[in-house]
Amino acid sequence: MNTTSQTWGWQSAYPAPAKLNLFLHVVGRRADGYHLLQTVFRFLGHGDSLYFAPRADGAVRLATPLPGVPAEDDLTVRAASLLQTATGCRAGVDIRIEKHLPLGGGLGGGSSDAATVLLALNHLWRLALPRSRLQEIGLALGADVPVFLFGHNAFAEGIGETLQAVELPPCWYVVLEPPVQIPTAAIFGARELKRDSLPIAPRDWRPGFGGNDLETVACARFPTVAEHLACLSALSPARMSGSGACVFAEFANRRQAEAALRQLPKDVRGWAAAGLAEHPLLGLSN
Repeated sequence: MNTTSQTWGWQSAYPAPAKLNLFLHVVGRRADGYHLLQTVFRFLGHGDSLYFAPRADGAVRLATPLPGVPAEDDLTVRAASLLQTATGCRAGVDIRIEKHLPLGGGLGGGSSDAATVLLALNHLWRLALPRSRLQEIGLALGADVPVFLFGHNAFAEGIGETLQAVELPPCWYVVLEPPVQIPTAAIFGARELKRDSLPIAPRDWRPGFGGNDLETVACARFPTVAEHLACLSALSPARMSGSGACVFAEFANRRQAEAALRQLPKDVRGWAAAGLAEHPLLGLSN
């Protein structure tokens, strides 16, 4: 989608793309317990869509709450409320999410939704905050939120907030969705998690480098992840994204990716998507 030629308004559908971690190494741990990471984020041409409607009463309402999640705890509501607080904005909004990304999948769905809320409302409410300020607000919501606000595929360090843009070659991915939700805290809290991978300089990263240090823990605790990895690896080298559960493999083009999908067992849930050169809202004006 070319956002530079599109007029964005209240009637628009705002995309919230999935992300993949092309590699994910745990290189240490801070005194406060947060893990120090190195990873490369890539955006995909598949994700959620968000819709907004103005409210005159200043309230933030989510029209599509997730089962079991109080609306006030939803990242999208928290994002809008934080934006109000940060700017003194008195406008309100109704938010509707067309959900396509799985919960607990390692694709950044909730973080991407929150980032799209910040980007869209910064534009619709005419707040004119720079992206750097939106990234600061986003970090308070979660470590994966800033990269979606940064807008570029990125090499990330720290807890995920130190970002450096990277150019990635065009390709397609097949993503499988194991039928399980994995709590991120359960993986990072595992005693057996490898936490001492050697860091690299961002300039030294190349496509295909490294692995996912969280994968071994996730596969041991959630065997269906290991099963899906084995299934996909029979077609192309596969790895897990984030803390799981989703797994992915790279293909040169759409034809190859869709051909791989057709070879998977009928009971395996999966889809193909292009790797994007940038976030689809990168061209959205402040």
